[in-house]
Amino acid sequence: MSTITSEIQALGDDFRGELVHPGEPSYDELRSVWNGSIDRRPALIARCTGVADIRSALTYARRTGLPVAVRGGGHSFPGHSTCDGGVVLDLSPLKGIRVDPVRRTARAQAGVLLGELDRETQAFGLATPSGIVTHTGVAGLTLGGGIGWLMRKYGLTIDNLLSVDLVTAEGELLTASEDVNADLFWGIRGGGGNFGIVTEFEFQLHPVGPIVYAGPIMWPMEESPRILRFYRDWITGVPDELTTAVIHRWIPALPAIPPELHGRPVVVVLACYAGSIEDGERVVAPLKAFAPPLLDLCAPKPFVDVQAMFDLSYPHGRWYYMRACDVAELTDEVVDIAVERGLAISGPLTSYPIYHLGGAISRVQADATAFGDRSNGHTFNFVAATPGPEGFEEQRQWARDSWRAMEPHQSGVYVNFLTDEGTDRIRSAYGATAYDRLKDLKRKYDPNNLFHLNQNIPPQ
Repeated sequence: MSTITSEIQALGDDFRGELVHPGEPSYDELRSVWNGSIDRRPALIARCTGVADIRSALTYARRTGLPVAVRGGGHSFPGHSTCDGGVVLDLSPLKGIRVDPVRRTARAQAGVLLGELDRETQAFGLATPSGIVTHTGVAGLTLGGGIGWLMRKYGLTIDNLLSVDLVTAEGELLTASEDVNADLFWGIRGGGGNFGIVTEFEFQLHPVGPIVYAGPIMWPMEESPRILRFYRDWITGVPDELTTAVIHRWIPALPAIPPELHGRPVVVVLACYAGSIEDGERVVAPLKAFAPPLLDLCAPKPFVDVQAMFDLSYPHGRWYYMRACDVAELTDEVVDIAVERGLAISGPLTSYPIYHLGGAISRVQADATAFGDRSNGHTFNFVAATPGPEGFEEQRQWARDSWRAMEPHQSGVYVNFLTDEGTDRIRSAYGATAYDRLKDLKRKYDPNNLFHLNQNIPPQ
């Protein structure tokens, strides 16, 4: 009997969840992740049901020397939530959510998805800022920062994080907050999964919805130069309640869109107003009046539906590739490049959003969290997508070319939008001072770099 086989048997005796090995009926389903271009075969998938399971699986990984991947929602673009020949700690069974409507807080375990959290908090007319696709994991989104439809009003997800429970590389369970292990709390707010496995998050909630004024407004792609320049000027005067994104893409074949428009290249402004319906209508009205839209779906709707706007555009199993960057502002040069890259899209699933930042994000002190530069005005996210391998290389090259075209105007990058781009890009996401501080934390909490399948900050 091999050493590893005997170790697995010993782990099974001390493991309450499910241990899945290659060849078992559920293995291929459980090893798959959101990004279909990632095809890796772990030696063991440990489906954890609690802290004891996590500690047992980490002990096994340390003894065998196998690499460790941590999976929450499995949404990592570069596939960091799985690995070849290692151990995947699958946290997706950890689904506990507890909402306190009096204190306006929520506790969510590490396997919770954004849509699941929203469903529970919206039962009380509350929400915490989160991402833009409901099948994204709360854990990965939060640890990298968390941009979404409430960010200009209430900040990033990490700006609403009150505390976490975390298992270190040595199996120690810690609580981190502003008052306890404050150095660790600083680092996990933007530093990703470098310092341990967060098992539970506590969030601040805010009154939102349940009905908000939101949705997409579309114009023909050839209108992009006019729309972008108007948009650039218009957003300088909008209140923090309004968060918007501009998207260049071909119209998807969705039920809410007339069939005759499917496949048409468009420039889209998506809006979400975190305030009264009347105020939202008034604030968005100048955009609608500037040029007659091809299609206007911006209207009162449930906040949970707003959160799901991108779900059908980014389903599980498609092949995805992303390059991203932040820019300080939409100068004429940046607008010209944005238009050109939109017109260069050659596939029906490829797109790129430009998220409007600022507002509450920029009012958090720069060194309060490990998140990168908060002064940037926009983040670009060039997303190449195909149903499978056919045509993927062409779309991926579009994303790379788009990133290079924007390179002279870049001023940082959102770490959750990084692929495997090397240490220099990770350092640029945080800035030199924060990066050095993160390295100090890594040496303290994970000196052997057990947690290296992430946007890694090596301790050396």
